Amino acid sequence: MEQRELKRDLSNRHIQLIAIGGTIGTGLFLGSGKAIQLAGPSIIFAYLIVGIALFFVMRALGELLLSKAGYQSLTDIAEEHLGPWASFVTGWTYWFCWIMTAMADVIAVGVYVKYWFNIPQWIPALICVIILLGLNLLTVKLFGELEFWFALIKVITILALIIIGVILLVMGFKTDAGSVTVQNLWNHGGLFPNGVSGFLLSFQMVIFAYVGVELVGVSATETSNPQKNIPSAINKIPLRILFFYVGALIVLLFINPWMELNAAESPFVKTFSLVGIPLAAGIINFVVLTSAASACNSGMFSTSRILYNLSKNDQGPSKFAKLNKNHVPSNGLFVSTLVISGGALLSKLIPDQAFGIVTTISAICFIWVWSIILICHLRYKKKCPHLHAASAFKAPLTPFINYVVLALFAVILVIMLFSDATRPALLLTPVWFILLFIFYWTRRKKKINL
Repeated sequence: MEQRELKRDLSNRHIQLIAIGGTIGTGLFLGSGKAIQLAGPSIIFAYLIVGIALFFVMRALGELLLSKAGYQSLTDIAEEHLGPWASFVTGWTYWFCWIMTAMADVIAVGVYVKYWFNIPQWIPALICVIILLGLNLLTVKLFGELEFWFALIKVITILALIIIGVILLVMGFKTDAGSVTVQNLWNHGGLFPNGVSGFLLSFQMVIFAYVGVELVGVSATETSNPQKNIPSAINKIPLRILFFYVGALIVLLFINPWMELNAAESPFVKTFSLVGIPLAAGIINFVVLTSAASACNSGMFSTSRILYNLSKNDQGPSKFAKLNKNHVPSNGLFVSTLVISGGALLSKLIPDQAFGIVTTISAICFIWVWSIILICHLRYKKKCPHLHAASAFKAPLTPFINYVVLALFAVILVIMLFSDATRPALLLTPVWFILLFIFYWTRRKKKINL
């Protein structure tokens, strides 16, 4: 029987733009509405704080990736520095992270379609899953090309928003909600209109907005010159955060008094509606719809590959390692898609709460993954001081900053416990980790007995 392997048909052009576009998605386009509702203009500080913390996570990841040429994934790093249990739990949790993120994107598709058609959220969500399954069963090259253009559209949209916002600001343009002015940042209750508590409660959605930021580093390992491309990609992260997140939000808040934005719709669409350009608002809604669909597409792609790699490393069922004639891990793809379609089910059962639940679970699981990176870096620095000393891309301010960021993550988890919206998901998520540890030790016992 012919031995099939995964095809690596993604060019450097695909990888670089997918890495940029992959971190700009539903969390920013839809989730920022909820975050602004909670924090008001202070949401800018929340995005800055989390963005700075994740830059240090990425610097730690960059040093780890460059310390050994054989690293292909986060699970390799976890196994090297923490042991097989960490590799197993992190690998499966990373799969679960992207499942939850893709579910959020599916739910968002239903929300965006309601802008035009008054139909139940779950119907367009389910249709989206079926279409994307068909696309993912085809070649990797088709996926790469689609994602390249979707990512480019997202980048251009934010660029256009910022340019238009600055022009409106200079003109002193008047909307139905008032004038476009810098004073909108503090004229409606100050920078912290809902107090410190509102500011703190926004961090869950801010965390979700940044999910996938680690792809910038991991994707760079797939290029021809990782020694050059990993530092280059990671060092550009602060500029991307300032421009795509902080810059876009500041412009949104110049145009809109923060109270005009709400959790039920995209603040980007709302902004163009306020400006009085309904056609533009419809176009932006289409853009954020394609953004959610493409993010879900990425979720399907990545989760099927994660299952494939877990299976190849003997950390999952062997059937996930089978490829179809197009060199696509179809078994893993079908299983991942089946779980992701749960987003459509949640849209039917609890349409108002569905997005909040899956984004909270996703944020918690990504906090685990990012924390593992920081802990691995601490272990690496202690166990391999010679490698750290020789590194051309040392993570700054370590080990102090590692502990600071880990403490920030712990505080964010505690904050989630005090919010009615995030508490149920926070209390439910540990069940996933308990099941993983049980499954790991059961498999380990079987291997020892054999």
